[in-house]
Amino acid sequence: MTSALLSDPLARAGAVLTIDLGAVVANWTQLRDRVAPAECAAVVKANAYGLGVERVVPALAAAGCRTFVVAQFEEALAVRAVAPPDARVLSLGGLPAGTAPDFTAHRILPVLNHLGDIAAWQAHAKAQGAALPAVVHIDTGMNRLGLGPDELDTLVGDLSRLDGVDVRVWMTHLACADEDSVVNSQQLGRFRSAVGRLPAAAASFANSAGIFHGPAFHFDLVRPGCALYGVNPTPGAANPMRDTIRLDARLLQVRNVDSPMTVGYGATHRVAARGKIATIAVGYADGYLRSLSGRGHVYVNGVAAPVVGRVSMDLVTVDVSHLPDAAVTPGGLVELIGPNRPVDTVADEGGTIGYEILTSLGARYHRVYRDPPPPEVA
Repeated sequence: MTSALLSDPLARAGAVLTIDLGAVVANWTQLRDRVAPAECAAVVKANAYGLGVERVVPALAAAGCRTFVVAQFEEALAVRAVAPPDARVLSLGGLPAGTAPDFTAHRILPVLNHLGDIAAWQAHAKAQGAALPAVVHIDTGMNRLGLGPDELDTLVGDLSRLDGVDVRVWMTHLACADEDSVVNSQQLGRFRSAVGRLPAAAASFANSAGIFHGPAFHFDLVRPGCALYGVNPTPGAANPMRDTIRLDARLLQVRNVDSPMTVGYGATHRVAARGKIATIAVGYADGYLRSLSGRGHVYVNGVAAPVVGRVSMDLVTVDVSHLPDAAVTPGGLVELIGPNRPVDTVADEGGTIGYEILTSLGARYHRVYRDPPPPEVA
């Protein structure tokens, strides 16, 4: 029989991920108020952008969110398990063959992306003897999912294809929402034209960045994702959203080095002078990207320290030569993401976007959740 662990799990942790659910809720509330009277959904795909569906969805639901959006059916099941019974769960990935009964059994709204999806849902509705709710995706320029121009013309020319399909929302998706691009106004015009040719239903257009293009983009339902989790939806301007995570990793060892020593795999970092190298317990297996090798920074006791050498699977080495010995004590925690290193800053150094940093957050972290404050009583 295995003996019970006696130490504190926090003490054993190589890295600690702190998730501020209050900040997530505050971000959603800010967006909800900005788009009113439109409804504000929450995109919680990819395990709520890495923060954890099982905690994020109930927190948002308690704040009043009633529409949750995911990419795949299995994700929708996870949301349905923790969402209120009256919540809508939308699955963007269409209607895989043979799965229609699963959608109705679990009250998940399929997003129908092509005429084949619509025909399959219509056939399922006929078999059920009742009209069934769904969302229909119209492609206005992304050229990924959704009814293309030819399919849209076919549908408009024969609206009987929608018999039994209770269209709750017509939706599309912005291709260049986080840019000042003419594509945004082109897509807006195409979407307005499309919904004007179709039976009346709610319309959904804006993602996180799209919300900040103004009321013309809001329609009836907005679908913010990254902004809920602290990624800046307005690149080039100050971030209007609150940071939602902090990642700290354990400092394992400090060693003295001098020229001509090298550090890490491939000997890519060559020591130029006498100094100190600290090794911390995080690596690309935890989602700390290998592309941060020789480019990233961490904060040790409030002071920036550069990543040197390659990020390996479990370890990162940083140059702490400029810090006093007392500031770099093994066992302490080092800030990788947090007040001094926002998600977008880490992403810039890694040559990627904040979405990838969040959705790469590893399973080995000790997670600490900060619950939102209780709602105010009127």
